[in-house]
Amino acid sequence: MRTRGGILLANIVTGLALGFTVTNIGFGDYAELNRMFTFQDLRMLLSFAGAVVIIVCAFALLRVRRTPGRIHAGVIPGAVLFGTGWAISGGCPAIPIIQVSSGYLPALVTIGGIVVGVRLCRWAKGRRYVRIDSGSCEL
Repeated sequence: MRTRGGILLANIVTGLALGFTVTNIGFGDYAELNRMFTFQDLRMLLSFAGAVVIIVCAFALLRVRRTPGRIHAGVIPGAVLFGTGWAISGGCPAIPIIQVSSGYLPALVTIGGIVVGVRLCRWAKGRRYVRIDSGSCEL
């Protein structure tokens, strides 16, 4: 299963399972996301909170330790930008793919925005007058 084809197949199966689950519980629905961000319905927000509690417990049981360090300077503005885009478009990077496959074509604008944003970041990173430190992540 460690071959490229095996890993690709595992990723496709996992992605399809995630998309199926997200669609069936309604988390790919723009209206549902809008209700979460406007605090009209806390179901999705409580689901995220429950997921955080589960992963904290799993990390504690597995004794996963993170070396404490300084927060990267780009984390806060990046998180604000990501959250704003998510609230406006109704989807984090994976959800628009689920929305398009469900027939919600305005999500194509979100996918286009993600592509343009990544390309702009790569373009800016190559300029000597713009310093983008991606920390431990690479674009």
